[in-house]
Amino acid sequence: MNLTDLKTIQDLLERHKQFAKKFLGQNFLTSQEALDKIVEAPQIKDTEHILEIGPGLGVLTRELAKKAKKVTSIELDKSLFPLLEETLEGFSNIELIHADALRTEPPKTAYKVVANIPYNITSPLINHYLQAENKPESITILIQKEVAEKIVKLTPDMTVLSLQVALFGEAKIIDIVKSDCFHPAPKVDSAIIHIKVHKDINVEEALKILKLAKRAFKQRRKKLSNTLGDMKEKLIKLGIEDKRPQHLKIDEWKKLLK
Repeated sequence: MNLTDLKTIQDLLERHKQFAKKFLGQNFLTSQEALDKIVEAPQIKDTEHILEIGPGLGVLTRELAKKAKKVTSIELDKSLFPLLEETLEGFSNIELIHADALRTEPPKTAYKVVANIPYNITSPLINHYLQAENKPESITILIQKEVAEKIVKLTPDMTVLSLQVALFGEAKIIDIVKSDCFHPAPKVDSAIIHIKVHKDINVEEALKILKLAKRAFKQRRKKLSNTLGDMKEKLIKLGIEDKRPQHLKIDEWKKLLK
């Protein structure tokens, strides 16, 4: 069964009386090339556990199951389960769970996140897994191109999201996926982004930096001496009082906390 073939997708949806639900951000991938690149990026071993969010029709799920020891797929749309039972038939290493991924505790053991997610949960989902007690080894997701480009930009174009990702891991864009590689086609292009999560993270320090950064980024056009006035003496000592939050390097955020 070729689940990247448009006619196959349309026939499958029609037989199961399903459709792409816009309010759930459902856009089904129709590019084998993009699918291959998503699966290749996390370098999956046959001993590993993969966590997938939003399997949709199961196109990515099937490919992950061919490589991993176990795939746990979390799907919010219960109406897709009969369809998924058909497309995932024959795979004994797939666990399908009906749940909200943003409210689900991550596995207790080692795992990697690989998913084609709805655009509107990109930031909350990254937050959820990077700040989890048991963090994934990596996160490989297909997201809106514009957001992916913001995530990988550091100084001098930092955002709160790119700062957070940089505190917890190293992000890079694997490839751009055009809008016509989906059914239905979204209005914007997408990007495959891979985040390699750091093994040793000072979580307490990272969260303090984020709390401080959020204060400064509320008025990102203003100098730090204005947005973080209560820290003016330290800002002057570090020589960064005239900088704006997007211009600070991670080391400078760390020094600001000391």
